[in-house]
Amino acid sequence: MLERILASTYAEIALVVRDASPASPREPAWRRLYNYRHHLLYLAYRKLDRRMFRRQPDAFAPRDLGPLLASVPMLDVVPRRTRFSDRFSPEDLATLKEYDLDVLVRLGFRILRGGVLQAARCGIWSFHHGDPYLFRGGPAGAWEVFLGSPTTGSVLQILNEELDGGLVLYRSQSCTDSVSLGRSLNGHYWKTLSFLPRKLAELGRLGSDAFMAKARHSHPTVNLYSERMYTAPRNAEMARILVRLGTHMTRRRVRNLVSVNQWRLVVKKSESLNGSIDGFREIEPPHGLFWADPNIHEHQGRCYVFCEEYSHRTGKGSVVLFAIGEDGKWPDKPLPILETPYHLSYPFVFTHGGQIHMMVECSTERRVESYRCVEFPHRWEGPTVLLDNISAVDATLHEQDGRWWMFANMVENEGAMPWDELFLFHTADPFGGKWTPHPLNPIVSDVRRARPAGRLFWQDGKLVRPAQNCAGGYGRGIVFNHVLKLNETEYEECPIAQIQPNWHPGIRATHTFARGGGWTVCDADRWRSRLSRK
Repeated sequence: MLERILASTYAEIALVVRDASPASPREPAWRRLYNYRHHLLYLAYRKLDRRMFRRQPDAFAPRDLGPLLASVPMLDVVPRRTRFSDRFSPEDLATLKEYDLDVLVRLGFRILRGGVLQAARCGIWSFHHGDPYLFRGGPAGAWEVFLGSPTTGSVLQILNEELDGGLVLYRSQSCTDSVSLGRSLNGHYWKTLSFLPRKLAELGRLGSDAFMAKARHSHPTVNLYSERMYTAPRNAEMARILVRLGTHMTRRRVRNLVSVNQWRLVVKKSESLNGSIDGFREIEPPHGLFWADPNIHEHQGRCYVFCEEYSHRTGKGSVVLFAIGEDGKWPDKPLPILETPYHLSYPFVFTHGGQIHMMVECSTERRVESYRCVEFPHRWEGPTVLLDNISAVDATLHEQDGRWWMFANMVENEGAMPWDELFLFHTADPFGGKWTPHPLNPIVSDVRRARPAGRLFWQDGKLVRPAQNCAGGYGRGIVFNHVLKLNETEYEECPIAQIQPNWHPGIRATHTFARGGGWTVCDADRWRSRLSRK
């Protein structure tokens, strides 16, 4: 995070404020054991969790900041300490204010109180790795795992005298790992390191007055918290938590031994989005394959459904096609359309300049590719690289008012999850023009409605963007968002409807939506017995 700021044009690190309080003498082991006697099970769980679920890259690996900040002035302070808080002396505050700083960032110290909160023009910014609207206290991100919350929140806020009650500058949601706290936090922290550079860039772009006015406008007018103040679980409570986590892990391992998840298509002869979601029938793939990511294209009066076919034998996906008969019958098996040495998924078929093109996801190759149709639907040539050196998934195009928009989920930092953040690019020509990043990127930072789930469409005069709800697991549901603003400087949307996986018994997830040619097609994930060879 600091390397990114140092290399930027929007900010400089002008001062390091270091806590120079004398180190406390190291206590003997028996004393430390006695002090933590009520939380020994929690400490043992953290150590065991770290050994069982190793993660790379590790967000918590120690880094030496000395060489990075060697040329930055340093101010040593010895704060006045109460039980939980730190206060700066009048002399240290006077010295600090001489630097005329725009922002102070709390990466050390304890709870800061007093005049230091006003020592910088835009206050002290602080991370909270947890959602203070839902879980206040600590340990960071732990109770989301322990209580089975599907999401783990995070904020960047400006501190004030009220604990966790400051002005929120950035708020995001990640998927909670249901078993491992360390694994859950790892992806969470890798994502949140981008918050500070993004907001500093915005501050540089808008200026302090406009920046603060926008932050206050975006902040909720009522922020009441009525839950408990969380602390590290005591031994009896941690014992109950361990029983729940162990039971969940055992069930999952047993389930994986006897069954495998398999995506299939669910289809309905209707394009209506009103009324009940029932009436779908399943198109089930053979054992060892799954079909997902449907995309509908109409050609010469017929309806074609492109989708990913994933083979467990080869470990990669290819693009196949279902040509729906004029009588509405589906073929017994799809036609192979496109296969490469690397994994393909999420085919997106579109027309440009009178020609048919198909964009595919190949994030393992760090690019977004498109193929041109030479003879529909069998022959395709390419690829043409639309975006290169970029880890983008489920890229989705939308043309409006002579401009092309590309929505895609991206991972800025290795180690972060690819479900959380939606980025937007635009161009006048998808093949000959330059794709310009939207200034508000990421336009969505919320695992519950970020990742694309199919083509944008118009419904009753409203532009609707389907998105995946990955809270509680990858592709668990679909959320439909009404796009309120879409231009080169603004983007705004709000959720208006959703499809949960419990609409039919046995379905555990559904994550792509397509409609056209009189059909509605989704994908759905079921558990299938490993003994089945049908």
